[in-house]
Amino acid sequence: MPDPTDLPCWADTPFGAASIAVPGARLFVVDTGGGGTPLVLLHANTSTVESWKPQLTAFHAAGHRVIAFDRRGWGLSVAQPATGEQPGTIAQDLEALAGELGLDRFHLLGVAGGGFAALDYAAWQPSRVTRLIVAASNGQFSESEMQAFSARIAVPGLTGRLEVRPYLEVGAAYRAEDPDGFQRFIAMEHAARQPQAPAQPLRTPNTFAKVSTIAAPTLIVMAGADLLAPPALMRAWARHLPDARFAEIGDAGHSINWERPDAFNRIVLDFLAEPIRSSA
Repeated sequence: MPDPTDLPCWADTPFGAASIAVPGARLFVVDTGGGGTPLVLLHANTSTVESWKPQLTAFHAAGHRVIAFDRRGWGLSVAQPATGEQPGTIAQDLEALAGELGLDRFHLLGVAGGGFAALDYAAWQPSRVTRLIVAASNGQFSESEMQAFSARIAVPGLTGRLEVRPYLEVGAAYRAEDPDGFQRFIAMEHAARQPQAPAQPLRTPNTFAKVSTIAAPTLIVMAGADLLAPPALMRAWARHLPDARFAEIGDAGHSINWERPDAFNRIVLDFLAEPIRSSA
């Protein structure tokens, strides 16, 4: 594995990075250090830890210890078949990493495919998750209602085609405003998943009944211009969460934290600063 401090994309950051062994893999982890309740970030299927650079900076500046890792087979995280089962799950890798880092309770934030895993983990380890944030994600629900919803919003001739995927992943407003940023996204997306790396399944299928057990206060962050997980789709599954509230960034596409980092960061930090609601 390359030394992350030698990589151009990390040369301008002050944060520590390490390769940490968990069963079946070595995970590339960025840890800002600091006090307070840790905040763990789970990246999308089309990205790596690199996508979180604006969040690492802003959330750390707000007083949080922020931890982000490349999932197994993505970015700089590599599978190690001799040390554990393959391909494993993101939830299991996160639980092992929490043990290695000595994390007891933490906030958990997942975007898009990271949102699938965040729901999976929060339902499995409720005592660990203090607050949950899921952004721009269809949740990968096994419910037929959600699969039918996704089929209705698919763009004929475009959805599923690798060569046009960045245009579905990134909103039109951002592409118009920041063409250089869009090219950086394309470069990250093309390099994110290692050749032949298998996708990690959910530990158990995401269902309405499963997420109804998640007691942690949950923020659903929606992107108004998201072609893959529009607000109506997210509301359809999020209504099954016991304690959910909603926020929307109107002109953001699916890569919400990349496209609109200032608005995204403000929404997340405001949520984390809220007093816990009384159950009485």
